[in-house]
Amino acid sequence: MRPIPTLSREILAWRAGFRYVAGVDEAGRGPLAGPVVAAAVVLDPHRAAPWWSELRDSKVLSALARQRLARLLQDEAAVGVGMVSPEQIDALGILDATRLAMRTALRALPCPVQFALVDGLAIRDASTPHEPIAHGDACCLSIAAASIVAKVERDRIMLDCHRTFPRYGFARNKGYGTPQHLQALAAFGPCELHRRSFAPVRSCLVQGPAS
Repeated sequence: MRPIPTLSREILAWRAGFRYVAGVDEAGRGPLAGPVVAAAVVLDPHRAAPWWSELRDSKVLSALARQRLARLLQDEAAVGVGMVSPEQIDALGILDATRLAMRTALRALPCPVQFALVDGLAIRDASTPHEPIAHGDACCLSIAAASIVAKVERDRIMLDCHRTFPRYGFARNKGYGTPQHLQALAAFGPCELHRRSFAPVRSCLVQGPAS
């Protein structure tokens, strides 16, 4: 049975005197193309809603459920989003690019966040005190909320990318290295959205597209 995320970590932070506690997560660390997107979400303990009980790690929710919950979070919680481009990922490396996206998401929040709960990754050079939590999207409610917002935002971006570069199937694979995506990459070579520092893309640059 999958764990159900709770507010236990947030409650500890609230009791420690932190009024604004953000959950932070990313989407898109593993794909071969597209940006990495991070979200930060602050849940207000004085405005708890019944739908909070539906929040889960985005990976276990359907696309429709994610989209509905993301709309509710945008309407009823404090949300910040940060995005780092493929070019920046190639320049920084994926981990530092992810940290940059998370710092950007925290800065984008409309409230003065005082503490952050982060899915698995310490945010180097962050001005906000924070705690990395292994598998935080599965056990921590505000991180689960952030995982939903980040996933929905990145999926939206990749659908837009599909309209510009339809041959790679971004609407289906969201930039991940599926067999169909790898076949298109081998046949046509990379486009401007591909991460050239990632091995399958780098290999195509060396070999060139199939004739």
